[in-house]
Amino acid sequence: MKNTTVVQSMINAIDKPAIFITPDYIIHAVNQAYIETYDTQVTLGKSRCHEISHHSNEPCDKHGEECPLQQCQNTARAANAVHIHSTAQGKSYCDILMKPIKDDNGIIMGFLEILDSIDYASTESKKDAMVGQSVPFKQMLNKINRASQSNIAVLLQGETGSGKELVAKAVHQASNRSDKPFVVIECTGLSENLFESELFGFEKGAFTGATTSKKGLIEIAHGGTVFFDEIGDVPMNMQVKLLRLLETQCYRAVGGLKQKRSDFRLVSASHKNLLELVDKGEFRRDLYYRIAGFPIYLPSLRERQDDIPTLINHFIKLSDYKHKKFSANALQLLSHYTFPGNIRELKNIIEQSALIANEDLIHSSDLPESVNATTSKTATQSTTDFEANTANLIETKMMSLDEIESEYLAQVCQQFTGSPAELAIVLNVSVRTLYRKLQRYGLKLNDK
Repeated sequence: MKNTTVVQSMINAIDKPAIFITPDYIIHAVNQAYIETYDTQVTLGKSRCHEISHHSNEPCDKHGEECPLQQCQNTARAANAVHIHSTAQGKSYCDILMKPIKDDNGIIMGFLEILDSIDYASTESKKDAMVGQSVPFKQMLNKINRASQSNIAVLLQGETGSGKELVAKAVHQASNRSDKPFVVIECTGLSENLFESELFGFEKGAFTGATTSKKGLIEIAHGGTVFFDEIGDVPMNMQVKLLRLLETQCYRAVGGLKQKRSDFRLVSASHKNLLELVDKGEFRRDLYYRIAGFPIYLPSLRERQDDIPTLINHFIKLSDYKHKKFSANALQLLSHYTFPGNIRELKNIIEQSALIANEDLIHSSDLPESVNATTSKTATQSTTDFEANTANLIETKMMSLDEIESEYLAQVCQQFTGSPAELAIVLNVSVRTLYRKLQRYGLKLNDK
């Protein structure tokens, strides 16, 4: 193709994995960082991007992911998506930026794809990483990755137990401050005196009991990130001092005269609706707009239902009961539970159930009473109806295995009323395997 040398030079100048592709997904230019990321050899003018990144003969949108190339083609503008790629290190998350490249006449001649690895998230169990693969989870990852590329103040908003501290750590780890301290300040229950001494430190003799000087958390965080957890609980009389600190990054230790300065990145979190508190006069408006430079919403576990099986496997692996697993019925009950305590509650339920279970297989009777009481009636009825409507499929005329699977799944799609995650549990397959099979036979789950 024309301008190959120019395009290759542009690709080589990018320090992240990058390729240049045409509308037919064929790769025409690649840099060394991309070659080193994947375990499949790239043949210029022949290899397609989805063959390298997904080990698939079909584009990514055929497997439940948004295709940034298609977005670019439709809008003639840059597009973005978070994908799960098959890299040399296994399944990995990456943030994709796709840009249309135009020639001197303004005509699009192809698309530049730049990949940014997301190391703080995983599709499988991984210590100190966020785990999931649902659409809301990927949307959150996209926000985190964008926020981490600047020093903008980040406000995390979501229900209690949705993992705000883990997200705050991810923002820090993905930033250029990752080698500096990450300091957590718990705002709940801090009195005014404790607030100042904890944040700003104190000098020897500043008050009774101050026999030595002590550094404050703000000084310790110099160069890194400060995470104000539940910032909505800071009393009004302390919000003025907090605002001054955030605006100037200057402070004085309790009992000290010398003004100090700390260079830190601000991340805040609250499960409360801060704008409602502003309207009620319980939270300063100027403080809100100082901390809410880049709001990130953390979806509840109810919104991440597809992630429940993966999270169950993740937490059981991290527990003292790695050898145990949940029965199909127990998984079915958990998939119907609303989890008012979100991920924190799920983790507690798994640990409790594993402890109660007398066998390696954790049964529904081992689950907490709150789970059984809330979900057993709905889940049992759904499963019973589903099994009754599909039981006769096996007793059918002689067909090939593909024909039997196709007909079986066709009836499943018509009759099953749960989510894809719930159906995957019933069929004892992963959600991605289920999507692949549905795509193979041209089927779609009937969402009711």
